[in-house]
Amino acid sequence: SILPSPAPPSLPDRFRMFRSCEWEVLERSLNILQASDFYWGPLSVGEAHAKLQREPVGTYLVRDSSQGNCLFSLSVRMPTGPVSLRISFQEGYFRLKNWFSDCVVQLLELVVAGTRNNPLHFDEMGGTPLV
Repeated sequence: SILPSPAPPSLPDRFRMFRSCEWEVLERSLNILQASDFYWGPLSVGEAHAKLQREPVGTYLVRDSSQGNCLFSLSVRMPTGPVSLRISFQEGYFRLKNWFSDCVVQLLELVVAGTRNNPLHFDEMGGTPLV
């Protein structure tokens, strides 16, 4: 399940400089994200985890990353509690572990489909697989 977002925020102004082709990818992806029900914008990790703590396992949201080198974070309610995973943006692609796409929403769709058969393991999750 997904945790529905509040009203979509305006385009973030905190991003680093991008080549024009990267900015086009980012802007398109942001527009799609802002139309989704799970993008929360500039939500802190503590706020995200507090919201997810009350939700069923598997509930997730996407928020702006507080890390300067990442644009977004995926926060997920796991059996052991909420965790956050950084979504990187390199050379025009959003990346999470072995998956990549030029759209954050498409990346999440790939991860959801891919983890059904091959769960992800992240150090941040203490060995708990992400399915």
